[in-house]
Amino acid sequence: MSTSVVEFSGEKVRAMWDKRLIEIFCDICIKEILKGNRPGTHFTKDGWLKIMTNFKKETGKAYSQRQRKNR
Repeated sequence: MSTSVVEFSGEKVRAMWDKRLIEIFCDICIKEILKGNRPGTHFTKDGWLKIMTNFKKETGKAYSQRQRKNR
């Protein structure tokens, strides 16, 4: 499965998630939960910022909120 972001007319449309990307994303989320950045049922704004920063650092991909919700 491709891991690239599909672009249409310069607009990012849908991210393709493979097993490796899902595992990386989940591992990063678990680390943020353990750090206390998910005090209830949702991540804090700082928690999401750290998740996306670390995800981009590890994968080179900067997915939007809409693309994250696809997963």
